[in-house]
Amino acid sequence: MTHPLTVAVLGPGGTGGLLAALLSRSGHRVICLAGETTAHTLRRTGITVSSRQFGDFTATVDADTALREPVDACLVTVKHTALDAALTRVPPAALGDALLVPLLNGVEHPGTLRARYRPDRVAPAVIRVESTRTAPGVIEHGSPFTEIDLAGDAVPRARLDTLADHLTASGATARVAGDETAALWAKMAFLAPFALLTTRYGVPLGTARTRHRDELEALVAETAAVSRACGGPADPAQALARYDAFPPATKSSMQRDAEAGRPLELDAIGGALLRAAERHGVAVPVTERLVRELAAGGHPFE
Repeated sequence: MTHPLTVAVLGPGGTGGLLAALLSRSGHRVICLAGETTAHTLRRTGITVSSRQFGDFTATVDADTALREPVDACLVTVKHTALDAALTRVPPAALGDALLVPLLNGVEHPGTLRARYRPDRVAPAVIRVESTRTAPGVIEHGSPFTEIDLAGDAVPRARLDTLADHLTASGATARVAGDETAALWAKMAFLAPFALLTTRYGVPLGTARTRHRDELEALVAETAAVSRACGGPADPAQALARYDAFPPATKSSMQRDAEAGRPLELDAIGGALLRAAERHGVAVPVTERLVRELAAGGHPFE
């Protein structure tokens, strides 16, 4: 294995905090970028993880309000709704040659980031994990898996391979996906129906997939059609089988945001899906209705 990395983590919440702790525990230098209060807490107490997969441990991290030194990679793990404000913590000059690895929902953010940073260093990734920050520096990791697909069609493959190797050695299951579009749309096609339906009706996945089965099947078909038109994968039957295999109490992150009164990633997920559908002339009437109802405050937590 090559030398330890220096990794910045922009937004040490549920996902970012978990990855920061795992990388630190395996010997890498981690700099968490956050507001002054959170940064102070992390410098003082580190990050404590309670995990089914990794056990309970505390990892030491550095923390700052902005990136001020060279790093090998910067993981972007904020919500879409906080992205613009968060990026002020990562000046392009400070990032330099480092990989910028957004682990965000949706499919439109790589273009935004490539307009701001070196396009051939933006390496979009998707992560499959359920992890929650309960307080600054306190992470509860609930899923028995932490899976990451790294992509970036213009990024040197050796850089992606090195980061994937280090993430895997730290405990995650990381791989390099051959096709950025396919990787992002595979996540989008699974996430959008799940997020829109559970949030609209304020019910966990088990209730959504039974009580609202017709709508779920329509959403899956519409999303698969848009994914196919965009050059991504489309397997509606597999998507439904994955939903049916999840524990019935599973909630989407959008639903959790709605319950907590936080801003919803509705535009990044539903809005992006509608824009892609319009570009390719794909009819998505059920998706349109749910996004419209959610945008109008049509969920049970307002």
